[in-house]
Amino acid sequence: MYVLEEKIYFWLLLGIPVLILLFLGVLVWQKTAQKKFADAALLKKLSPNKSIFKSILKIIIISLALACLVIALVNPKVGTKLETVKREGVDVVFAIDVSKSMLAEDIAPNRLEKSKQLVTQIINNLASDRIGIIAYAASAFPQLPITTDYASGKMFLQSMNTDMLSSQGTAIYEAIELAKTYYNDEEQTNRVLFIVSDGEDHEGNVKAIAEEAAKEGIKIFTIGVGLEKGAPIPIKRNGIIQSYKKNSQGGTVITKLNPTTLQEIANQANGIYIDGRNTSKVVEEVTTVLQNMDKKEFEAKQFADFKDQFQWFLFAGLLLLFSDIFLLERKTSWVKKLNLFNEQ
Repeated sequence: MYVLEEKIYFWLLLGIPVLILLFLGVLVWQKTAQKKFADAALLKKLSPNKSIFKSILKIIIISLALACLVIALVNPKVGTKLETVKREGVDVVFAIDVSKSMLAEDIAPNRLEKSKQLVTQIINNLASDRIGIIAYAASAFPQLPITTDYASGKMFLQSMNTDMLSSQGTAIYEAIELAKTYYNDEEQTNRVLFIVSDGEDHEGNVKAIAEEAAKEGIKIFTIGVGLEKGAPIPIKRNGIIQSYKKNSQGGTVITKLNPTTLQEIANQANGIYIDGRNTSKVVEEVTTVLQNMDKKEFEAKQFADFKDQFQWFLFAGLLLLFSDIFLLERKTSWVKKLNLFNEQ
């Protein structure tokens, strides 16, 4: 297991292609200037030991040295010991609607991006709870199993989009059914499911499955994302709106937040409905709900004793720069015999 302490320094790697472009520019300029000075045969006699290979080798060494120094600044750390720790928490599963209606922009930037922002902020405020993530449209897909790895959770969360499931529509029923398989610990006293959606459901049997979930000890909290007045579903190309989704009669489809369905689900499963428009209020309400629940002790494996590894890259970078000092741009005898660049 490793961590990168200062990822921002990776931007310095952009200096490598700039350096290479400058090197190529200098080569072109030299060739042009040399042609003005004398013809190729005379130049060959004036500088017989000039080596193209050495010039290329020097720029490669400098680029590698820069890459090593940048990685040293990033300071990679490696976990040297895997240990088991005791933690207390609640199993929290997030079921996120990724149907096309979530592209509506009645709430900025759109419903799906707002949902991802809400869940990310909720995860940031968790203490020791375990999380799982489900994506659903007309079917449900397990995006992340129950884990304590919040970083992975947020990474998978950001990759979610409306194209990840080929079957379109909205089946909250499927999401609840899949969520029931996430809680495999019979001793777990508090099982929590957050459904983040605009509430459009095309199955119509969510109340029954919500009741079944409640009997299994699962509390369902619903977060409504969108506005009741609704909005069209944009069809974009390269980030620019080309048109809006049409129905079979050619009319523009208007998708609306349906809080009634979400409230019914929450009521049937001993939860509450939360308006998702204000991120800080949502996070505050969710945090309060989870803090008031009984915690269960569980074991979690995690890496400990992370040790800095920057010194290896720093040493390699300085060694490469040091070796570049002694690398002259004239031909080496054995390289000259190889004639790698077909030099006459």
